[in-house]
Amino acid sequence: MLCEGTLDALDHDRHPADRLARELGLLDATMLVVASIIGAGIFLTPGRVADILPHPGLVLAAWAIGGLLSLAGALANAELGAMFPHAGGDYVYLREAYHPLAGFLVGWLSFFVIYAGTVATLAAGFADGLGSFVPLGTAGSLAVAAGIIVVTTAINYSGVRAGARVNNAATAVKIGALLAVAVAGLAFGKGSLAHFHPLLAGAEDVPARHLGLALSPILFSYLGWNASVYVGSEIHDPGRTIPRSLFLGLALCTGLYLALNALYLYAMPIAALRADPRTGEAAARALFGPAGGTLAALLVLASVAGCLHATILIGPRIAYAMALDGRFFRGVHRVHAARGTPHVAIVVQAVVAIALVLVLRRFRSVLDYTTFAIVLATMADTGALYALRWRQPSRRRPYRAWGYPLVPALYLAANGGIAGAMLWGSPLECLVALGVALGALPFWMVFVRRAA
Repeated sequence: MLCEGTLDALDHDRHPADRLARELGLLDATMLVVASIIGAGIFLTPGRVADILPHPGLVLAAWAIGGLLSLAGALANAELGAMFPHAGGDYVYLREAYHPLAGFLVGWLSFFVIYAGTVATLAAGFADGLGSFVPLGTAGSLAVAAGIIVVTTAINYSGVRAGARVNNAATAVKIGALLAVAVAGLAFGKGSLAHFHPLLAGAEDVPARHLGLALSPILFSYLGWNASVYVGSEIHDPGRTIPRSLFLGLALCTGLYLALNALYLYAMPIAALRADPRTGEAAARALFGPAGGTLAALLVLASVAGCLHATILIGPRIAYAMALDGRFFRGVHRVHAARGTPHVAIVVQAVVAIALVLVLRRFRSVLDYTTFAIVLATMADTGALYALRWRQPSRRRPYRAWGYPLVPALYLAANGGIAGAMLWGSPLECLVALGVALGALPFWMVFVRRAA
C-alpha cells in the first residue's frame, strides 16, 4: 500500500553532491518502463515458446504467468525504489542491504554488462533488421550500430527532459501501432479462430519442466520492468510515482503481450508458429500478405530503436551513482552545468557499448552476454528486500511490497531456476558475465585506497 510522506523525509540521505534535478513525472516514468520492456523480444520469442508448449492455451497461460512473475519482482523493486529514490537502482539497494562491495559488484555488472551490453545488443539488432531492407555488409552493419548509439546518446546528453519527451512520443506511437495492428488483424486479417482449437486438449502430456523452459524467453521479453528505479533522483514525488510507474507500465505491457500472442495464434496454426523464428513478421504476412511482413519488420525496427533510447537514458545513472561514492573512475559524477545531465557517464556508456558491438559483432553473442547478468541482478535486488526488512525495520517505507515474504520468494525461485538452466545450456556466456563482475575487484581496491 502507498503511504503519505514528504519529499524531505525521502531525500535526507541523498548524496550531497547529487545535482540531478527532479524533472520526471508519472507519465515519463511509466513510458520509460514500457519502452524498456517492449523491444524485439515479443516479435521473436513467441515462436520458441510455442515450440516448447505446443498448445494455444498453454502459450497464453505462460505469457500471463510471465507477467505475474515480473510483477512479483516489481513489487520488491517498488518498495526499494520508494525507500531509496536516488540514482543507481540496484547499486544503492545492495550497498545499503549488505555491504558497499556488494553494491559495487552489482553496479559494475549492471553498467558494463547489462546496460552497455543491452545497448550493444539493441544497436546490433537494429543494424541486422535494417540489413533486411538495405544491403549493408559487415562494415556497414557496424557503422549503423555505432551510428544509432551516437545519435540516441546525443539526444540524452542534451537533457533529461529532451530524452523523456522523445521517449514519451516514441513509446506512444509504438503502443498505438501495436494496438492498431492487433485490432486490424483480428477484425480484417486472414486468420482463423480454428487455430485456437483444441485450446488445451493434450496439454496434460506436456512435461511440467517445459513451462520452466518456456518462461526463460518470456521473462527475457518482460525485462525492463524496473527501469524507473534507476532514475529515482530525477522523479517527482518518487515515493508514490516509482511504484505506480512500475505497476502501470508492466500492466500495459502484459496486456499488449497477451493481445499480440492471441493475434499470432489467430494468424497461424500452432505448427506454423513453432516453425518461424520471426514470429511478428510471419503473422503479419499471414494476416495482411507480403506488405504486412514489411510493415511488421519496420515496426520491429522502430521498437528496437525506442528501447535503445530508453536504455541509454537509464544506464549512465548507475555509473554516476557509483562515482558519487568514489567507487568509479574520476569525473564520471560530473553534471553538465547547462543541460543538467550526467554527461560524462553518458559518454562513457556510449564508448563501452560501441566497443562491445565491435568486439562481439554478432547479435546472438551480445544477447547471451547480457541475459544471465540481468537474471542475477534482479535476483540480488529481490534478496535485498529481505535483508533491508531485517536490518532496517524502522526505515521509512512509502510503499510496502504486497505479498511479502511469499511473493518475492516466488520470483527468486523462478529466476533461480532460469539461472541454473542458463548455466547448464550456455556456460561460456554465463562465465563471461561472472568474470566481468569478478574483474571489478582490482578496481574496487584501487577506488577504496584512493578514498582512504
